[in-house]
Amino acid sequence: MSNLTPAFTFIFALIFRMNNMDIRSKTIQSKITGTILSVSGALIAVLYKGPIIVFSAPSSPSQSQSLSFQHSLGTSNTNWILGGLLLVSENLLNSFWYILQTQIMNIYPNEQTVSLIYFLCKTRISLPICFLAETKWSAWTLRPDIELVTIVLSGVFGPSFNTLVHTWGVHLKGPLYIAIFKPFSIAIAAAFGVIFLGDALFLGSVVGATILLLEFYTVIWGKAQEGHVMYCGPENMEGSPDGKTPLLQS
Repeated sequence: MSNLTPAFTFIFALIFRMNNMDIRSKTIQSKITGTILSVSGALIAVLYKGPIIVFSAPSSPSQSQSLSFQHSLGTSNTNWILGGLLLVSENLLNSFWYILQTQIMNIYPNEQTVSLIYFLCKTRISLPICFLAETKWSAWTLRPDIELVTIVLSGVFGPSFNTLVHTWGVHLKGPLYIAIFKPFSIAIAAAFGVIFLGDALFLGSVVGATILLLEFYTVIWGKAQEGHVMYCGPENMEGSPDGKTPLLQS
């Protein structure tokens, strides 16, 4: 569901008239093509496996027991439907947040302050829910082991750094530029799984990653053309000194 974020963001951008819907424009054509390729590549990588290209290392007994335990749990159809609806709602709100974030940055262009206020609000909402969901105080005890390292690293390089970079990117290039990177998590996860976890590499992951790469360059090219038009003006496309426009310029 998270890989539909570029499509949701593009639709919201059109609804709120953040993009000029001129089908003849190369910029709009590249955005539409990139959005379609993004969804297609993500779906292929997730739903289609195909033959194995790189074999995985033999699984340990603990991994086999863990897999059999997960398969034995099972869930009802109602839970699957509810989970799917919640995931759709989450990613719709995430796409809407990119649109809202762009408007906020136009009014108050300060990434650090906006990110700080965002996390303060997020903490006030999350903290009481966490204490209601986990009532055992022993679960909140932190010990100096890998668990503490994981929490610190995920807190610093996870939402904090992630949100600050997203806010900066939205401020410079708009919501679709940030959302278009979302499906790359599938290709990155597949590559890391093969390298560090000994997972098998399937043909579907390679095909999906290739399509995502084409999507990435299509949108980047469109954004570069859009910046070139804004920099030089539509009547003087060759007016820049070196014929190039920085992709991320303030």
